[in-house]
Amino acid sequence: MAQFHMIPDAPRPVAPFSHAVEADGWVFVTGQMPTWPDDDARALPEGVEAQTRRVMDNLVLVLAGIGLDLSHVVQARVFLTEFKRDYAAMNAVYASYFPQDRRPARTCVGVTGLARDALVEIDFIAHRPG
Repeated sequence: MAQFHMIPDAPRPVAPFSHAVEADGWVFVTGQMPTWPDDDARALPEGVEAQTRRVMDNLVLVLAGIGLDLSHVVQARVFLTEFKRDYAAMNAVYASYFPQDRRPARTCVGVTGLARDALVEIDFIAHRPG
């Protein structure tokens, strides 16, 4: 049976979805935007580096809210609105969150737009051991 998680400390969803859904040990974490957990009306951070950091921190909040951390992440998807311009800068920030020998599988795609005119969105698939 699936569990639908809403994490009180995570940013409010910008659409009708759960922060994460868990089924048979697999955890599907909804894509996070570079919004602030304490004030969703606050302006997004400037630049892809700051937005990537905010997105990753939001993902960490969601994982922590269900007793997991980045070591449980097995796959990530990254969405960039300015792929050619922002790919390298996003990668530098993203890579800093994972040990070099424990990086999840990943897909990164360019998109025409994201909610709130964000530059980056990232989602995760994690696995709960046992």
